[in-house]
Amino acid sequence: MNRSRSEALQRRAETLIPGGVDSPVRSFRAVGGNPPWFERGEGAYLFDADGNRYLDCIASWGALLFGHAPPAVTAAIAAAAARGTSFGASTPGELELAEAVARAMPAVEMLRFVNSGTEATMSAARLARGCTGREGILKFSGGYHGHADLFLSEAGSGVATLGIATSAGVPAGAVLNTHTVAYNDLEAVERVLVRQRGKMAAIIVEPVAGNMGCVPPTPAFLPGLRELATRHGALLIFDEVMTGFRLARGGACERYGIRPDLVTLGKILGGGLPVAAYGGRRDLMQQVAPLGPVYQAGTLSGNPLAMAAGIASLGLAAAAGVYEGLETCGLEIERGLTQAIAEAGAAARVQRVGSMLTVFFRSEPVTNFDEARACDTRTFARFHARLLEQGVLWPPSQFEAAFFGTAHGAAEIEALVGAVRSSL
Repeated sequence: MNRSRSEALQRRAETLIPGGVDSPVRSFRAVGGNPPWFERGEGAYLFDADGNRYLDCIASWGALLFGHAPPAVTAAIAAAAARGTSFGASTPGELELAEAVARAMPAVEMLRFVNSGTEATMSAARLARGCTGREGILKFSGGYHGHADLFLSEAGSGVATLGIATSAGVPAGAVLNTHTVAYNDLEAVERVLVRQRGKMAAIIVEPVAGNMGCVPPTPAFLPGLRELATRHGALLIFDEVMTGFRLARGGACERYGIRPDLVTLGKILGGGLPVAAYGGRRDLMQQVAPLGPVYQAGTLSGNPLAMAAGIASLGLAAAAGVYEGLETCGLEIERGLTQAIAEAGAAARVQRVGSMLTVFFRSEPVTNFDEARACDTRTFARFHARLLEQGVLWPPSQFEAAFFGTAHGAAEIEALVGAVRSSL
């Protein structure tokens, strides 16, 4: 496959942009080679600068539930842009999207729009500290909650891919009150809460881990977190930037029947445009300025283009049968890939929740980040390169989930399974 124009663009970019990329995991350093540069997307496919077509299994890192350029979303963005791109003032679209979120997620009684998942999680943590008068935050090893200083402690996603334990430039004091334990380990959570009695403001968790690869919670884990948080006076924050509107219309809250105190949202919320939100209990959100003493602001928060895209996207998500169809699609992919792995005799396994999935190069189940890190990343890199040559764009990291959507039909599933079979 010729990618000479992409390679030339990458070389030019490296003279101006660190690593030639605006987000580290795009660099392909974990898998070798140069990343394709894309010019357009259509449905389940991306087209690079050399004219090559790829079956997209990244979906803008989970943001595109309805494929590339769905007409309802692009039309909404165009109509909004024609009215003006930014006002720095309130617009009806903010209220309409907020009402759509609240209808889908009863735990979100009030919310505030921001521009990125990092802003959402950072703001939720600040709010938890402000409301409780405590400083401690408990997170899980391999959980990625954006790049705010307090969360860059044993983080997953691109941090893990690049082998960075935390990050240069993060003062020791910034993570002094961040406590990290293994995902799915309730006993470890309880030990921290007992040891730090009266000091923990919140537990923040990806209800389904996606930044160490797709790792589902054990049946007791999320109910156990809810009970422990309540008992110890800490707030429970579900980071649903990835899982919100993906695992169900009401996200992981609906799928697992858990009501957290605060929720962070992003990705699908904006239909592919940069928007996120944090929300939850009314009494907590009423502590956010201008009503309360917890300050947070943003010039482009509630941007009218992003609101329009979000309204259109959540409108599509509310249609009958969407999530049943996604579950069927995910199950067919899981079965096909599992069969291909068995036929090849490969030391690999498939883990899936809804329309997010990972092929782990390890025979045993992956239940936490240490087990994810034990996977054969060299074999994964070869697997990734072979898929790319066959026109399948797979996440360029063993620690990132693949995503599927309504644009992935029978033909796309068949093509993906065939490509995986020949890549093992």
